[in-house]
Order: sequence, then structure tokens, then C-alpha cells
Amino acid sequence: MTVGTQLPVVPSQAQRFKLDLNGTIYSFRLTYNDAQDGCWILDIGDENGGVLVAGISLVSGVDLLDQHRHLGFPGSLVVTTDRGAGEVPTFDGLGVTSHLFFIPDPAA
Repeated sequence: MTVGTQLPVVPSQAQRFKLDLNGTIYSFRLTYNDAQDGCWILDIGDENGGVLVAGISLVSGVDLLDQHRHLGFPGSLVVTTDRGAGEVPTFDGLGVTSHLFFIPDPAA
């Protein structure tokens, strides 16, 4: 069974961090867009902060990197929730009731 790595997210604040995913360091930026229903937005960059992909809405139940396979990410990013499938992480729920995991590709 493949083991995932939970990303170190915290609720209620924009955040930046770097993380080694299967030998490659990526920079992550999370911001909250409070327009209409609100959602967390993820940007991923290289080790030096150069943007690789921007504007990924955090939704549960899907591989957030699926449409970006051509960029060579070594796995999947998924949001899980304690409250049921399809929940969008709330401003104060990310890292509490909603969690972001990296699941490495089996071949990586």
C-alpha cells in the first residue's frame, strides 16, 4: 500500500512552505479566496519559487495534479475531509477537518 505525506497546512491563514516530494523540492503557496462561497487556492513552484502551476482550487475527492501530469509531478495531491466527500475546505477547516496529502506514484 502506498503511504501518503500530509502537507503541513494550518487553518485560517495564507501560507508558504517548501516540501521535498520524492527527491524534488517544491514551493507551495496557499491563499483563501473569499469571493462568493470561498475556497483555498494552491500555487506550486519549483525550489526557487518559479511558478509551475497556479490557481488550483482545493476540492476533495480528486487528484489536484491530474491535469498537470505533463509537468512531471511525482505523484498526486488529494484533499480529504472528515465530513464527507465533496466538501470544500473552509477557511478555518483546512488542516483541521480537511487535509492535503501527497501520494507518490508507485513507479517513482
